[in-house]
Amino acid sequence: MEFKQLLGEYECKIDAKGRMRMPSGLIAQLGEETAHNFVINRGFEQCLMLYPEPVWDRITNEINQLNLYNKKNRDFVRYFYRGAQKVAMDSADRILVSKRLLEYAGIDKEVILSAYSDRIEIWAAGQYEQLLDEEPADFSDLAEDVLGRANGNPEAQ
Repeated sequence: MEFKQLLGEYECKIDAKGRMRMPSGLIAQLGEETAHNFVINRGFEQCLMLYPEPVWDRITNEINQLNLYNKKNRDFVRYFYRGAQKVAMDSADRILVSKRLLEYAGIDKEVILSAYSDRIEIWAAGQYEQLLDEEPADFSDLAEDVLGRANGNPEAQ
């Protein structure tokens, strides 16, 4: 199953039990016809990653091809899977986030969901704002470095 492009930033709250209500705009992008099952785990830069289950399955199929006799591969696999949990939306469109994952990401109550490509980052609101404040001074230079490679420019690599 190929997933549509997910987009948007959404402000949410975590309740006292660790539940987060998924925004209706994001649910609409995920599609009503699919079960809303996800895998959540630690992400990069101290955020959480929420993967729709078909996306998780595709990514883990790639990861499971790594040679585990290589130490770097083993280290990566351990880190990638660390904390991963299956979660599903309940009848009130909420998902339960474990206390351990919330602590890892420094999340208390206010979170920002940042949806891009086929995944969703979950950030503590303050950390997300700080990340935006640290945007590169010249975003065009960064775009040239990154997209120059994507367009086949050998000099940009």
